[in-house]
Amino acid sequence: MAMSYKVRFWDIRERPKRRKPFEVRWTVNGRERSESFITKGLAESRRAKLMTAARDGEAFDEQTGLPASEIRAIRQRTTWYDLAHAYIDERWDRTPGNTRRTLADALATITPALVRREARYSEPRVLRRALYSWAFNKRAWESEPSAEWQHALDWMKRHSLPVSELMEPDVVRRALDALGRKIDGESAAAKTALRKRSAFSEVLGTAVDKGYFTENPLARVKWQAPGVSEEVDPACVPNPTQVARLLTAVGEQQGRGPHLEAFFGCMYYAAMRPAEVIHLQISQCHLPKSGWGMLNLSGGVVTAGKEWTDDGEVHEVHSLKRRAVKATRPVPIPPSFVRTLRNHVDRFGVAPDGRVFRNAAGGYVDAAAYGKTWERARKKALAPSEQPTLLAKRPYDLRHAGISFWLHSGVDPAECARRAGQSIQVLFQYYAKFLDGLQEHSNRLIEESMQEWSRRSKDSSPKG
Repeated sequence: MAMSYKVRFWDIRERPKRRKPFEVRWTVNGRERSESFITKGLAESRRAKLMTAARDGEAFDEQTGLPASEIRAIRQRTTWYDLAHAYIDERWDRTPGNTRRTLADALATITPALVRREARYSEPRVLRRALYSWAFNKRAWESEPSAEWQHALDWMKRHSLPVSELMEPDVVRRALDALGRKIDGESAAAKTALRKRSAFSEVLGTAVDKGYFTENPLARVKWQAPGVSEEVDPACVPNPTQVARLLTAVGEQQGRGPHLEAFFGCMYYAAMRPAEVIHLQISQCHLPKSGWGMLNLSGGVVTAGKEWTDDGEVHEVHSLKRRAVKATRPVPIPPSFVRTLRNHVDRFGVAPDGRVFRNAAGGYVDAAAYGKTWERARKKALAPSEQPTLLAKRPYDLRHAGISFWLHSGVDPAECARRAGQSIQVLFQYYAKFLDGLQEHSNRLIEESMQEWSRRSKDSSPKG
């Protein structure tokens, strides 16, 4: 927060046709600020108060135009609930719907923990829903909350802790403990807890920018983050024979099954994320009659929920993960899968907007629907002893299987990472066990080469 002693005041300006016609104007380091009042007396009183602060040597905030004493008073009155609510308001317009939803979930988890110690709301689920669906959902502000939600929100406004109390490590730790638990008291998934902690840190970071703290309070708290396994478990990854059986079992199902065989094939043969497969356009597909083909990926479709998107649609189209808006990712596909995709297009056609995969109504393929198809395929394709295991438990495991097969085949890890749309660092984190096998293979090749050169050296040495 930038403070300045360069403050100048103008005369009160009257604008007769305004609801508050009397305007107090001043500048802080050249930046103009103003406040309007109903009567000239109120305007003169406000101007006099500001001028007194300047004469007393107070610095003024360049962003708000307020003297330091008023900034301190505002900070003392601002609660965590106020800060979190303002954060959503400020960030909303530059945030996609799916991120809005995850932020609201994080803040709705943390906020009930940051209340006065003796305070407990009688219906915690109602409070959580009011925070998630209204307080931290800017789209909902267009209408008034229900009486039940309003009662919960009024309680929260009365009992939320002042932001200043978050300088106490014990207070911050209460919030961290809350994000590690579900509302029923059970432990939350490690990735969920870490994602919510990230949101908490970001809100506190904005408080630092606004001058509430000199440093992020989280930096002063020792907290044991939940352990997260970043490696792909080989037990989840089907081998090529198992993949073939699974894809066949998908195609043999009645109803949507034949339409989804190539859908799941994209996850394996091109290591595509489900969102990327849903978005795949025929214009992105180069499918020659012979030889290798190419899928030039350019984005994905994410289910955000109509409550969180600007246009009220359930889905959002995003750019490629962690890529610029217009970035593309070309992925070669083998001849066998080129034929599969060509047959799919010949049999089912494409959607009016060019999408290769669609539901019966022509809309986006739904995760719940393809998940049920996958469950039935597992029951048919896997042995009874395999079905209770983690093997190919989720369709996403096909992507892991595709990448691991590339590595097993000796494809350079950097090229694997490029095709999969990952950084090389992420590839090494997630596929460490598969890279171990590749490393052993590489070591053998190097050793064989060294032995060959050793034999050549002996053969070429001078004869005595």
